[in-house]
Amino acid sequence: MNIFRLLGDLSHLASIFILLHKIRTTKSCAGISFRSQALYVLVYLTRYLDLLWGPWPLYNTVMKLFFIGSSVYVLYLMKFDYRPSHDMGLDNFKVEYLIGGSFVMALLFNLAFTFDEVMWSFSLWLESVAILPQLFLLQRTGEAETITTHYIFALGAYRALYIPNWLYRWVMEGRVEFIAVFAGIVQTIVYADFFYVYFTKVIQGQKFELPA
Repeated sequence: MNIFRLLGDLSHLASIFILLHKIRTTKSCAGISFRSQALYVLVYLTRYLDLLWGPWPLYNTVMKLFFIGSSVYVLYLMKFDYRPSHDMGLDNFKVEYLIGGSFVMALLFNLAFTFDEVMWSFSLWLESVAILPQLFLLQRTGEAETITTHYIFALGAYRALYIPNWLYRWVMEGRVEFIAVFAGIVQTIVYADFFYVYFTKVIQGQKFELPA
């Protein structure tokens, strides 16, 4: 494991802990997109199908189970424990287009035309755009709690760090997953406006506001 993957995984873990901390301490899901969270559940379930035919290294197995379990737990909190605080009227991004588009991309671009490889590719394409309902919700509300922006930043940084991870593996190991690299680049571009506002406003202690 190289340093870029380790930092990416730590950033991913940080995003989850920040999100759970925000929900538990504020006792509210306000500002969090249920639709984005549901897409992430779908991402992890389709990416980690290989858990069914392991065994895999302990680190990989634990991380995969944690990402699946924590994402399902967040959905549970939003659906049942803190449902009244969920912005249902504003969180209405058409995720059907994201799912359908990602599936088409997975059929066109995959490592092998098998069920598990198509699902793996699907998870990468879907993850690259899964944050869009969250960003759409922020745009509609016009503001966000600082802790929510920290969660989104950590989530975006995780995938951005995976780009140099793949490039490192290409140089040092002679292998690269071009689909993963390209999907990571797409995801980083999707985050571009958010990253800009985060560094120019949130880090400076100002109120978060996405450009109109």
